[in-house]
Amino acid sequence: MWFTPNEVIHKESSAFAAQVVKNERFTMNGSKTNAMSRKAVLDAVRQSAPEKDYVWDGLDDDERPASPEELRAGLAAARRTRGRPAGSGLKEQVAIRFDREVLDAFRASGAGWQTRMNAALKEWLKTHSLS
Repeated sequence: MWFTPNEVIHKESSAFAAQVVKNERFTMNGSKTNAMSRKAVLDAVRQSAPEKDYVWDGLDDDERPASPEELRAGLAAARRTRGRPAGSGLKEQVAIRFDREVLDAFRASGAGWQTRMNAALKEWLKTHSLS
């Protein structure tokens, strides 16, 4: 149920309701905000002295800065797209009919049965001539 700011004041007298009426930004206890613009924050970071940079004390591994290799791995993982991975480009999808017992035998072998069927056909081609 929605209330107008005046209804909120009458419904309950809280700090949040007072902020709504005054159109102030509401922050939860413990939240820290500032009035700096994005540009001002970036300028302040660029102007900070290097000796004020974080230095790991070696006590807590959770606070250890990531190494350049870990950063690269994290960025690569973040860039990966969702969905099915791209194929090798070496295989072609076709519609083909097999006898039921052949399919049942390969499917009974579990996950990867299509790969095993492909390998079996490749092996057969090594010993048989198609011409």
